[in-house]
Amino acid sequence: MNKMITSNRLLKRLSFCLITIVFFTACKKDESVTVEEKPVTTTRSIDMVPYYKVQRVENLQVETDDTNPTAPKPEVLFSLDFKKVQPTTFGKTSFWDISFSGLYNSFIGGNNGVNTNNAGLGGPGIGGVTIVAKSFEEVSAIPASTEFKTARGLIGTDDLGAFGEGLGWYLYDFGGIVVGDGSYDKQHVAYAMGNTFAMANGQKTPTRTIIVRTAKGDFAKIKMISCYKDVFTTDKMMRNTPHMFFTFEYVIVPAGSTKFEIK
Repeated sequence: MNKMITSNRLLKRLSFCLITIVFFTACKKDESVTVEEKPVTTTRSIDMVPYYKVQRVENLQVETDDTNPTAPKPEVLFSLDFKKVQPTTFGKTSFWDISFSGLYNSFIGGNNGVNTNNAGLGGPGIGGVTIVAKSFEEVSAIPASTEFKTARGLIGTDDLGAFGEGLGWYLYDFGGIVVGDGSYDKQHVAYAMGNTFAMANGQKTPTRTIIVRTAKGDFAKIKMISCYKDVFTTDKMMRNTPHMFFTFEYVIVPAGSTKFEIK
């Protein structure tokens, strides 16, 4: 009888030890399990520009008319993905990302299918634009979604020049005295603010960088360099220099990114 009791006690102790070992082994295994975050998708088709690589566009020509500058010109739709102008018939598609419209086609907007004041109205575009007072190289953080505006023609003249509309990508020197020397040739000149340059008072201008949420939801930052044909420095920008020929640089990063990287 005593032997049976002793055996039962032994079995209970062995069972308890076995359960304890299994429990702590399971806990140890659980602690070693790591859950990987879903990676940012970086797949691109062969005809699209790659992510993380700086692209340069030179002398992108848009229609202009110096004799009647305020008359509306056809809006120009440009694809950052494909690095080219798209036909206006592509308006309600996601195959373009920024538009040039307004005065001299110098105001930039995004591709958004919901905003009624947008060439992409009714299409799948989820884009928008914003601008910051930082250099292209300094811009790393991607703004919150609420910072992106969706109407056409939002970013153009800067408050440092004539007819300013807030932060803009260019300074318009109407009288030629803000940047120029007041001469006839330096009147009515538009200076892109992607790079800093000296004004007539000796001060340096701040820089501006445009940030875009593309039609498909990726992000791009843009440095505007010039709106004059083959001219990239302020000293050579004159009233009668051929315009509007946009030169700019940009880089695209995938949707889901939290910062801009150049690799």
